[in-house]
Amino acid sequence: MIDLRLLREDPDRVRASQRARGEDVALVDSLLSADERRRSSGVRFDELRSEQKALGKLIPKASPDERAELLKKAEQLKADVKAADVEQHEADEEAKRLLLQLGNLVHPDVPVGGEEDFVVLETHGTIRDFGAEGFEPKDHLELGEALGAIDVERGAKVSGSRFYYLTGVGALLELALVNAAIAQATEAGFTPMLTPALVRPRAMEGTGFLGQAAENVYHLEKDDYYLVGTSEVPLAAYHMDEILDADKLPLRYAGFSPCFRREAGTYGKDTRGIFRVHQFDKVEMFSYVAPEDAENEHKRLLDWEKQWLTGLELPFQVIDVASGDLGASASRKFDCEAWIPTQGKYRELTSASNCDGFQARRLSVRMRDGKKVQPLATLNGTLCAVPRTIVAILENHQLADGSVRVPEVLRPYLGGREVLEPISK
Repeated sequence: MIDLRLLREDPDRVRASQRARGEDVALVDSLLSADERRRSSGVRFDELRSEQKALGKLIPKASPDERAELLKKAEQLKADVKAADVEQHEADEEAKRLLLQLGNLVHPDVPVGGEEDFVVLETHGTIRDFGAEGFEPKDHLELGEALGAIDVERGAKVSGSRFYYLTGVGALLELALVNAAIAQATEAGFTPMLTPALVRPRAMEGTGFLGQAAENVYHLEKDDYYLVGTSEVPLAAYHMDEILDADKLPLRYAGFSPCFRREAGTYGKDTRGIFRVHQFDKVEMFSYVAPEDAENEHKRLLDWEKQWLTGLELPFQVIDVASGDLGASASRKFDCEAWIPTQGKYRELTSASNCDGFQARRLSVRMRDGKKVQPLATLNGTLCAVPRTIVAILENHQLADGSVRVPEVLRPYLGGREVLEPISK
């Protein structure tokens, strides 16, 4: 959540942020009104309690005639205090409810607009000219089936659409990717983590996934657990309700977990293959830093993602995501999009988001610097979303005979294998 002091001091900035996101600007005024009611009812309660205590001291010293009048007044004050307490609680709950609906403040450098209004910041690698090589590229599913690596037919039979099996070299390729990604993250100073896939409501709400993103979250109503769509959720909640020493920051974790997404609203999109699925594995970077270091950490996360994709020898571009396409918790997000030959366009493979103090306030994660205690900043960055990365590797590194060249960075994790060959061979 945002800092309420900032809302009071500069509501126009918050309105501008809501407008840039395409969200309800009237929410700002509703929240200001609720905050004012909360504060005024709190003052009213304190005044009545003070009056009640003062009256309590007078009663024992009063004469019998005065005592009767004072006792009558005390009964009225008791009722007034109770009513003020209820009013204060209701106003506080209303302010909290509205505050949780408000997205993070958009960074001033973020391009304003919707999904297609991103700005390309960098382009890396060379897009292959398959025509010049004398063959038409196959898509990842055709390649994967020939390699004995992907089975979507049986995935659909067992679990429904957008599910799949990775088999044979497909399973080995996932394990290679995960091990290589964790190795890179560990070398960069991240602590490897295997995180829970089920979390309580507070963890999901605290990271900002029960607002606009709620429709894509799986909820187990009987047990009131949520299936995570990213290990960002359990990593952000790892230090929930804790105060961390400033001299211990930054704290960096690399989480590996299964991820689950309903993919609501994507009917008809990416229905072929494994690009957009309901369950997948992912390696996620997560950082806790001092607020003043958040922007530099954001650039570092992006650099690690660029290092990863360069090591996989994939052509990609870096985009500055537009304001209307940001998640509720991000003030700014950079995506790395890899070139997918059979689609003829770049598609998102990784992302890096700066959440400033938004998640930390919601989860009560603070830092102590001397005597000062304040919210810190959290950031997250996808290093390897496995299925999409497999899609990009198969399509970009395919050979004319249907085999696929293995990027050098992955070969040590595949027993030195240089090429994945169709099982028909």
